[in-house]
Amino acid sequence: MVLLLGAAAACGSRGAEPAARLSARLIRQSRDTLRFEAGAVANRCGRGGDGLVLQGNAHGNGVLIYVRSDSAASGDFPLMARADSTAPRGAIVAARFQAGDLARGVVLDSGAVALTRAGDVLTATARGAGAEVAGTGRVALTASFESVRIGLDTVPCAARL
Repeated sequence: MVLLLGAAAACGSRGAEPAARLSARLIRQSRDTLRFEAGAVANRCGRGGDGLVLQGNAHGNGVLIYVRSDSAASGDFPLMARADSTAPRGAIVAARFQAGDLARGVVLDSGAVALTRAGDVLTATARGAGAEVAGTGRVALTASFESVRIGLDTVPCAARL
């Protein structure tokens, strides 16, 4: 699942509100570090809108967080396997990044997501690591989403194998 990163779009600010932002830092096993910032969006997903998708990307680099919760409330969320259809609460985190001329990716297999919700505005932090997709090493990721307003649209969030 290339987790909808291609569909991510930057979101502008509304009035005097702070702009929704993603700040990310990836560290590859070779100790290469990549930092980037991007605009961010969030949408409800799922049949009953019981999940949230936060995403941001810029210049080929991006992060997507899917949070599954029966209430989408604030709290800490353990990481789930990509195709986990039974856990009632958890998160999936994926990142895409450019390394030279190559696009690379990672889905976190260890770590957690902390989500704070105030009305329809979200703050989320993902910290963890995972095996590089089509690579040989591990990648550590710290990603923070700030001041992200939940959009009006509902997007699909079913995993497809």
